[in-house]
Amino acid sequence: MRIKIHKRNVLCGHRIVILSILCLFGLSVVYSMKPSKKRKASGDDRVYLVHSDELRYDRYGANPDAQIVKGHVSFRHQGATLTCDSAYFYQALNSVKAFGHVHFRQGDTLSLDCDHGDYDGQEQMLHARKNVVLKHRRQVLYTDSLDYDRLYSNAYFFEGGRLIDGKEMLSSDWGEYNTETREAVFFYDVRLTNGNRLVTTDTLYYDTKTSMAHVVGPSQITQDQNVVNTNDGYFDTKSDKARLYSRSTIVNKNKTITGDSLFHDKATGESEGFGNVIYVDQENKNELHCGHLVYNENTGYGYATEEALVKDYSQKDTLFMHSDSMKVYTYNINTDSVYRKVHCYDRVRAYRTDVQAVCDSLVFNSSDSCMTMYKDPIVWNQGRQLLGEEIKIYMNDSTIRMAHVIGQSLMVEKVDEEKHFNQISSKEMLAFFTDGVLRRTVSAGNVLIVYYPIDEKDSSIIVMNYSETDTMKMFLSEQRKMEKIWMSKATGTWYPLSQIPPSRFHLPQFAWFENIRPRDKYDVFEWRGKTEEEKLKVVERHAAPLQTISSEVQNPVSSSEQKEKANE
Repeated sequence: MRIKIHKRNVLCGHRIVILSILCLFGLSVVYSMKPSKKRKASGDDRVYLVHSDELRYDRYGANPDAQIVKGHVSFRHQGATLTCDSAYFYQALNSVKAFGHVHFRQGDTLSLDCDHGDYDGQEQMLHARKNVVLKHRRQVLYTDSLDYDRLYSNAYFFEGGRLIDGKEMLSSDWGEYNTETREAVFFYDVRLTNGNRLVTTDTLYYDTKTSMAHVVGPSQITQDQNVVNTNDGYFDTKSDKARLYSRSTIVNKNKTITGDSLFHDKATGESEGFGNVIYVDQENKNELHCGHLVYNENTGYGYATEEALVKDYSQKDTLFMHSDSMKVYTYNINTDSVYRKVHCYDRVRAYRTDVQAVCDSLVFNSSDSCMTMYKDPIVWNQGRQLLGEEIKIYMNDSTIRMAHVIGQSLMVEKVDEEKHFNQISSKEMLAFFTDGVLRRTVSAGNVLIVYYPIDEKDSSIIVMNYSETDTMKMFLSEQRKMEKIWMSKATGTWYPLSQIPPSRFHLPQFAWFENIRPRDKYDVFEWRGKTEEEKLKVVERHAAPLQTISSEVQNPVSSSEQKEKANE
């Protein structure tokens, strides 16, 4: 009885042990099937030797743990193949050292060639050395030292590399390329070339799918006659569109544009800048400052706003001109007859040490070098003030040649601090300049004159002359002193200073706008205009009286009707 019980216990114990072993074995199989978090899911992590012409061991050599294989060697691992002329196969370590015509292939889109390399099947890392060529889709990477991490799809090179993407060629000292995202990062002495375009930088991110390049750090892009300097820029190599940040600059021959943000589309020729934009034209010696600038190099159209300021330093003194907005239109572009029109509108103010101006709007036409000022324009030259309904200023190489005042023209010159003013009013007025100095004026149409002659001995004022004429010509010296006056059919009166009638001190059109006059280059941003009472009133032209046609003329009666009426 004890023996039977003992056998049963033994059988039961054996069954329990067997069941436990089976359970443990089953569990171990289940656990072994779970993929590593890092590795790609696969049923087998081992590296397999598929073929070789020769296989041997060298127990007492330098590699006692390696299988030495030669001749048409082929390995397989995780869907990839590796072929070479010879190799050391470390089966226990799941790794291979390959030599001679090493070729690695993964799927249909990636292949790698090199002279020799190490492959670690456990880490899925390939170390390729010497004459390395990595091909992925249409991208080709050339280098001498490359590590390819299959787990993270990253290829690293660190002894100089060159990536070919269609017509784009990238080179740098160090970098990496991701075969999954197809994005590349290049560091140190980076160069991106395509035809006549060259990008140089220290750090460049390149997306081969979109052909978008992102440069970081001091970078330069040169193409045709354009040179771009930036610290943070995006450049589409296909469409030639650029987005530049971090205070970038574009140089084209003698023209330079700088801004906090710049955008350029070469296909359309459109450029746009934001944030303290500065446009410099060294050839014509002028600058444009604004907060927002748009310019199209193909059409020649430009628009500037937000504190727009023009600086012209072509003369001895710099001219500063500000308006709310500025536009430029180019006609007959890319021809010998090209010319431009510049429109400055709303609250135009200009300052130079020898001349100042204020008006509502201004247009400059380069075809005749004429600058036209509209709506209550005022021009100051030294102690003289010139105003009218419209003023046309003709230039010669940025130097004023002639001024034409149209409608209600008035010239006022301050004689002394006692508020004595020389005054000329007329329908029209022409002012001629020599080397920028006023030398002659011509006034026509209902000319009224108030003039104070100055005694040359003591520079005192003795009398005042009031005259009326149809046409007057005044000639001035280089020192802006009057030399002579010519008038046709003039009538006038001389008044001693003590006997001047109050109505003769000032002409009916007299106005002196010293408070509006810009005081310095900073004052051009401070708008001070005329009051409603001071603004020029529109003078309606006298029209011929309308003639009324009699009803008899409008409805003529025939001769037969006249006879019938007479008989009645």
